[in-house]
Amino acid sequence: MTRYILGRLISLIFVLWVVSIITFTLMHSVPGGPFDEGKQRLPPAAKENLLRKYGLDQPIWKQYLKYMWNALHFDFGVPYQVPTTTVTALIAKTWIITAQVGAMTIALAYGFGLLAGLLAAYYQNSWIDNVVTFTAMLGITVPNFVVALWLILIFSVRLKVLPSGGWSEPDHWLIPGVFSKDWIMPVVAYALAPFSLVARYTRSSVVDTIRSDYVRTARAKGLKERTILIRHVLKNALIPMVTALGPEIPNLLTGSIFIEATFRIPGLGKYFVTSTFNRDYPMIMALVLLIATLWGITYLLTDIVYTWIDPRVRLGGSEGSV
Repeated sequence: MTRYILGRLISLIFVLWVVSIITFTLMHSVPGGPFDEGKQRLPPAAKENLLRKYGLDQPIWKQYLKYMWNALHFDFGVPYQVPTTTVTALIAKTWIITAQVGAMTIALAYGFGLLAGLLAAYYQNSWIDNVVTFTAMLGITVPNFVVALWLILIFSVRLKVLPSGGWSEPDHWLIPGVFSKDWIMPVVAYALAPFSLVARYTRSSVVDTIRSDYVRTARAKGLKERTILIRHVLKNALIPMVTALGPEIPNLLTGSIFIEATFRIPGLGKYFVTSTFNRDYPMIMALVLLIATLWGITYLLTDIVYTWIDPRVRLGGSEGSV
């Protein structure tokens, strides 16, 4: 296992290197630059000074090598949008909020999604199944920013029980150090789509499993339904669920521009768009590498979870390996 993990981590470094080359090349292949926008018309001397300051007057290969050398020392440069800070400091400041929203969304979506999917599978074709199926279809088909507007209209404008947006400091939380009302609507709006995916995949996997011969055999032996659920149904239904739902986690942890813009959350999500429009090269590179790292680690953890769920799965090229 240790050898396998080390191999995957080394391959992840290679992947990040390739991703950095592709991103850097594409980024500089687009005509124009960060200081060519019409709203930032500068005198030629001032523009030349800016290009020299950020190293943009040097050949592309030299810029790349310099960037990667600094990145290896955790220096990702200065964002052109906020030149008073560093990329590392900006991401650290905003991503902690985005990750907080993402973690609560994962807990809500996966917790209730698993429960709803299980109930829908065990009470197939009942009113419970119909409610779960309807809610899942609603969550998949309706964009999260539309759900966010519905929540604001109902709970902020009509009932006036929740704030329409913002992200208050811990001193102003409803329960200091524990809970804030600011979290409720963003997390619910953000969680509806992943909740729907989790519920549908759980229902499908569990329905297939409870019709299996070994489950019928377990029932014929007189095992309790709870024992059958935990020992036989859940363990065998988890592998397809982990395969399908694991990659959703990096998406949730890196934030949504729509949710953060709608609820005025000062998170990382908006920088995915503004960095591209502003040609903020250091931010683009750092965000791409961050996402690639999260995806690589998520897939590694998913493969490790396989071995925990199903002991027949072996990692590293042996029989039954993944």
